[in-house]
Amino acid sequence: MNSKPLILESVARSFGAVEVFRDLSLEVARGEFVAVVGPSGCGKTTLLNLLSDFDTPTSGQVICHGSVRMVYQHGGLFPWLTVSENITMGLRHLTDEAERARQLREMLRLIRLEGFAGHYPRQLSGGMRQRVELARALAGETDILLLDEPFSALDYLTRLRMRRDLAHLLHERPCTVVLVTHDIEEAAQLADRVIVFSERPAQIRCELHLRAPRPRDLTHPEVVEATHRILSELGLEHDSESAFAVI
Repeated sequence: MNSKPLILESVARSFGAVEVFRDLSLEVARGEFVAVVGPSGCGKTTLLNLLSDFDTPTSGQVICHGSVRMVYQHGGLFPWLTVSENITMGLRHLTDEAERARQLREMLRLIRLEGFAGHYPRQLSGGMRQRVELARALAGETDILLLDEPFSALDYLTRLRMRRDLAHLLHERPCTVVLVTHDIEEAAQLADRVIVFSERPAQIRCELHLRAPRPRDLTHPEVVEATHRILSELGLEHDSESAFAVI
């Protein structure tokens, strides 16, 4: 099994006269959790679209080894399906009905929604819906999970809970993760490596490696240090209100 499931080699991407990436190279190791932050409009979502094969580079090469699933910023659940039916969509590859039912029960247990299996998305809170989306994405044999600001629509306390829920799910169902987020705090709490993009055409300004178990407390020295380093790289170190603001 390839030790680098995601590789970008000298990737460029332009939309007409707008140059998003120029000669971008990046490797993500198997099982690594990488968070990408940067100025608004720098190409973070375009990166995920390239990694998921929803988009193709203007030049260069994107190499992906393994199955990929994506969780979006806005709700992606099917409103006409129940919680169980939505999660089962991620188990379509299983032909054994008994095994499919077993894995469904396991995912409901992991997201602590056993009592809501028959509920519809409209009957759930925002955090519950997001847990169902994560369960559907991680169900089965997912090798690579792409997250496009998945918690941005939630209130602050729910986002904190969702970070812990995500860490718990990944402990039980390990995979390679690339998270695009506008939340510096979220990146520092969750990721093994934080990549900071520049303004477009985006280049990697810096990479920060965090080694403490995830998720980390907000007061953990690595989180504090990483947050200040990212703010400094983005030119926001003197803005006391920007540490946990969107970028």
